[in-house]
Amino acid sequence: MKINFIKLAAVVGMLAVIFGAFGAHSLQDKISVESIKIFETGVRYHFYHCFAILFVGLYRQQFSNAPDKLLRYAGWAFFLGILLFSGSLYLLACRAWFDIAHWKFLGPLTPIGGLFFIIGWGLLVFQPRPTDTK
Repeated sequence: MKINFIKLAAVVGMLAVIFGAFGAHSLQDKISVESIKIFETGVRYHFYHCFAILFVGLYRQQFSNAPDKLLRYAGWAFFLGILLFSGSLYLLACRAWFDIAHWKFLGPLTPIGGLFFIIGWGLLVFQPRPTDTK
């Protein structure tokens, strides 16, 4: 399946705005100040890696003749990082409000998501340079 990373970045970016607005406007009186900070960290990394996915899509579009296996892996790594890192922080921040404090598996998901972010950036390091199209 050929994924359009530009569209994926648009959806992920839209969700980052929604989560950011939800955190800023709906959580202030529902969770602690410390939990708000955790939620904001999730939103911040969500946005950073939305732009990383967008970069992958634009690079693939600009250099369509370049080998893109590592690029595709990087894009998916960024996406998985958002799901695991930011997603777990969102849930950890809201665990008392959602009554999910017993979900012990959430804590370990955060560093696994961070590892996917690192893998994504590392894959970009090894992405071959595009060939000259002239």
